[in-house]
Amino acid sequence: MSISSTNPLNGGNGAAAGKMPTPPPRPRSDAPRAQYLQLKGNVHKKLLNRLNLEALASVDRARAEGEIRTLLFELLSEESVPLSLAEREQILADVLDEVFGLGPLEPLLRDPHVNDILVNTFKQVYVEKAGVLERVPATFQDDKHLMRVIDRIVSAVGRRVDDSSPMVDARLADGSRVNAIIPPLAVDGPLLSIRRFPAERLKAEDLISFRALTRPMLDFLGHCVRAKLNCLISGGTGAGKTTLLNIMSSFISEKERIATIEDAAELQLRQEHVVRLETRPPNVEGKGAIRQRQLVINALRMRPDRIVVGEVRGEEALDMLQAMNTGHDGSLTTVHANTPRDALSRIETMIAMGNVSLPEKAMRQQIAAAIQIVVQQTRMSDGTRKVTAISEITGMEGDIITMQEIFVFEKLGVTQDGKVMGRFRATGVRPKCAERLRASGIHLPPDMFEGVTEVR
Repeated sequence: MSISSTNPLNGGNGAAAGKMPTPPPRPRSDAPRAQYLQLKGNVHKKLLNRLNLEALASVDRARAEGEIRTLLFELLSEESVPLSLAEREQILADVLDEVFGLGPLEPLLRDPHVNDILVNTFKQVYVEKAGVLERVPATFQDDKHLMRVIDRIVSAVGRRVDDSSPMVDARLADGSRVNAIIPPLAVDGPLLSIRRFPAERLKAEDLISFRALTRPMLDFLGHCVRAKLNCLISGGTGAGKTTLLNIMSSFISEKERIATIEDAAELQLRQEHVVRLETRPPNVEGKGAIRQRQLVINALRMRPDRIVVGEVRGEEALDMLQAMNTGHDGSLTTVHANTPRDALSRIETMIAMGNVSLPEKAMRQQIAAAIQIVVQQTRMSDGTRKVTAISEITGMEGDIITMQEIFVFEKLGVTQDGKVMGRFRATGVRPKCAERLRASGIHLPPDMFEGVTEVR
């Protein structure tokens, strides 16, 4: 089937063929950028009018590239603009990215070192590499161009973004998490954020090599998961909570049935017996939304041994605590907070969001009974991520939840080149859960909770 056509095809398969103007990589350094953009825009429009879009949607990029190359070079020759072979190849690559991919984002998505892509309107794109934000020359042609890329992303997972639903969470085929927000909520133009995940997931040993924690800390967390202690991972945005959750879940036995519940599915558990649940946004009429609380309640009827909630954000907090208290030991979840104590306060607030008339003391009793371990993950000023505290909830004293720190990271300063200096320290406190671990056949070495490890 030929993908060329002498008749223009308007509409129909615009999403498949990427009917959009083109963004800019750089031509030769002395050529004005605006002229290059105009040339690419003209050629791209003519190319779409010459392509059989329906046929193009049914073939892969490798098969279509040869014919598109021939057609594109014919159109370039008609423009009467002198271009080198390298410039022609660059335009070809850009147009192919527009037709088959996400335009100017494609080179960034192919870069394995890029962790985050942040589009601040069509004129400004930032990326995060090694924990540091930097601006890149990639831009979109205008707001409409950026909107077409956003539409392509969200429509691929059955979601939408428009005036009635101007915010959306979605994900790419590789699991990357996407958030988009458009006018009128975004004042200066559409905004797009892509949180990427490495093609090869980090393993437990990688955390030690990256100095995110120490061997005793990792061993202790592994023992807690195996002994079915309920663990809460706390941290700020980009602190690495999901990565740590993936790694901690790797300690769960293959013999257990695991249910994962997420707003946007991004957990990748390595066990075979895993059922994955994902929330659903409302439809065009504003109906049909399925929230995390409903999924948590439904998961209890699916006979899970463990429940893993990607992030507790609202009223589902109470249902999660009740599940932890009623036979689903060893459950894991994350929450946004800056300290372990703040994490417990946030859970109290989220329980109150569910319009449940529970006294404050009763809420705290639920929390103290349900959660045994709180792990604090922090993104440092130099972009590195570290487990800055592992704390144990020991019970209640009056109306106050009591906690004790088992391991901490102490920041000692910053080097001249901005690197954080510090040390991991065991507090010397032997956790109360050691008895429960012993009952599970896990015997902790007496020196596990002693010693200091310097980090430079």
